[in-house]
Amino acid sequence: MKKVAILQSNYIPWKGYFDLIDQVDEFVLYDDMQYTKRDWRNRNKIKLQNQLSWLSIPVLVKGKYFQKINETTISDNNWSEKHWSSIKHAYAKAPFFKEYKDWLEDLFLNKSKGLELLSEVNFLFIKEVCKFLEITTNIKWSSEFDIVDGQSEKLLGICKNLEANLYLSGPAAKNYLDEDLFINEKIEVEWMNYNNYSEYKQLHGPFEHGVSILDVILNTGEDAKKYALRRHFE
Repeated sequence: MKKVAILQSNYIPWKGYFDLIDQVDEFVLYDDMQYTKRDWRNRNKIKLQNQLSWLSIPVLVKGKYFQKINETTISDNNWSEKHWSSIKHAYAKAPFFKEYKDWLEDLFLNKSKGLELLSEVNFLFIKEVCKFLEITTNIKWSSEFDIVDGQSEKLLGICKNLEANLYLSGPAAKNYLDEDLFINEKIEVEWMNYNNYSEYKQLHGPFEHGVSILDVILNTGEDAKKYALRRHFE
């Protein structure tokens, strides 16, 4: 059984994103789709004292022009310094901040420095967090495939190209995905379950699941896998 998942790249995503990657054999970054404003493509949340705060990468958006995610460029060269400063302020007292400070500082101030495309930045952080969580799933780009017309047809085409037997989809796609197309091609559709994540000790309450994976890592360290990846807690 070969499992495939296809999602747009997000900026330092929440734990559920990595849980989905961990459950498949091939994960495809769907970044030759339209960039959407006020979405997870260029931003995510961190936890401050008694409130949530957005970390947003400023990008150039060309009005009504159809702009792909992988064409979207960053408009402020100093975004990474600002984000690193915010993370230090939010998590300096987290149990594992000192242990991972050098790793994260290198990501923000060195490795992401000079990257011009949002997709490149997102991929950098996704790849590095996958290494930390020991996720070995192969990651590809949707631009590697010939994309056919049709919302469901595009996804099906990628799955067929990868010779998938099962397509693992996020639950939001239930609104549009034509499952019959997949069934006709003998590809099973499975819906991702984002329930049953355990709470861990965050710096400030009340507990919030919907924050960047960095919150899990800096608060739980090596135990992050137990709170983020289903195969470690089921």
